[in-house]
Amino acid sequence: MRRPPSHRSTASRRKTAAHPGAAGRRRAPRVVAALAALAVLAGCTAPAEGRTLRSPQPLDAGNRDGTSTPVADPVYPSYGNPGIDVLHYGLALTWAPPTKTLTGTATLKLRVLRADQALRLDLTGPYAVTATTVDGAAATGRVGGGKLTVDRAVTAGSTLTLVVQYQGTPAPVPMPSHRGDAEPLGLTVTGDGGLWTMQEPYGASTWYPSNDQPSDKALYDISVTVPDGWEAVAGGTPGPVRGSTFTYSSDRPVATYLTTLAVGQYQQERLTGPRGLPITLWTRPGVDDAMLPVLRKAPEQLRWLESRFGQYPFPSAGAVVVPSDSAMETQQMVTVGGSLGKYPAALDTVMLHEYAHQWFGDTVGPSQWKDVWLNEGWATYAEALYAAERDGTGIEAWAKRARQRDAEVRQQLGPPGNPRSDSFAEGNVYVCPALMLYELHRQLGGPAFFALARAWVSQHAGTAQDRAAFTAFVNRQTGRDFTGLIDAWLDSPTTPA
Repeated sequence: MRRPPSHRSTASRRKTAAHPGAAGRRRAPRVVAALAALAVLAGCTAPAEGRTLRSPQPLDAGNRDGTSTPVADPVYPSYGNPGIDVLHYGLALTWAPPTKTLTGTATLKLRVLRADQALRLDLTGPYAVTATTVDGAAATGRVGGGKLTVDRAVTAGSTLTLVVQYQGTPAPVPMPSHRGDAEPLGLTVTGDGGLWTMQEPYGASTWYPSNDQPSDKALYDISVTVPDGWEAVAGGTPGPVRGSTFTYSSDRPVATYLTTLAVGQYQQERLTGPRGLPITLWTRPGVDDAMLPVLRKAPEQLRWLESRFGQYPFPSAGAVVVPSDSAMETQQMVTVGGSLGKYPAALDTVMLHEYAHQWFGDTVGPSQWKDVWLNEGWATYAEALYAAERDGTGIEAWAKRARQRDAEVRQQLGPPGNPRSDSFAEGNVYVCPALMLYELHRQLGGPAFFALARAWVSQHAGTAQDRAAFTAFVNRQTGRDFTGLIDAWLDSPTTPA
């Protein structure tokens, strides 16, 4: 998710928009002053003392069977069910613009981790369940209170297939944040009958039955049938288009908040990225044309990221533009708000930020929302590095401004290691951990720092991790004890010295 605006007035926000530490999804233009060119940084930093860092292993695809280790989320405990592990979602959707009706058949393969008298998943909105089966046998399913409850007792250790047929008009839910671009979460119907979604931290459940928590990643096959002349875009690798049915698949684990869906009258443009990577851009003709010069930089941006963080972790990439003020790192298909097209320099860094998330947040994500800093710190720091090379600015200038912003957001929002449930994805989980990574970078030196980053991704691909795992990994990988540094940046009420 791109960085949130500051809590200042609009005028003040625009005046300080050049400030890269001002964590922010922004509507105002910003020229991110950031770090010195990477080569300069690596060259002027003393090598880390201690044993030589191990070379990272080649990037693995992660769990190909969709297994996860779900845990209850302490920040948003009403979402998710840690008693089940969804392995695969098969979503067959049909969208009717004239009646604004979504008709779906969701086929879920799941493991039962804890016995229960009923099967419970998240499903929000005015949906009617028309049929439900468990392993082929009819069952009663009902929607209420944001949940789909299926009256079938389940036994720990069993694996079952749940099929749910449902129909209704999607309705988003409020986002728990004070951000200036805090739009409702989930599938949104446009005035002309289109669809789009931004759904972090929860919002997938506004369009399909899901275990809507970050720790339960799964594989996906999605098909969307739309009227002739309309296009449907979803996350994953594009598959065949059969008439007016569009198909997408994800054979790498995906968290529910990283899925996306957009339906509209789009134009498609195909690019080729590093190593022949297919990249697809979806824009609205005559509406998003001004964004195309920046969106077409995707091959260059992905090459830049690969040179630092290792091979792009998925079989395809892309971006779809929607009528939003925000942007989101939806897996393999970034969802980007059309209003950002007014500010090309800002859009450039926003896209780099979202593509960086494909490594940090998508390939390796947080197991609970308390650790959203794991996503946003890395993407914010990558964005700053990129802007530094682009603009020829220096690391010390970025650090000085970022520290000033860090002090402000810690006072306003608290430290990033314990974010408030009503202040999701606000400035403290962006700038504060980005500065922590800057300190690691400064102490380790360029080669060792990027080796650390590549190893984090390659060794944990397809999984959800937490703070304890990250700290233990850093210490093990470097042969040094950085526990105090990490704890200080994540827990201190004031900016660490």
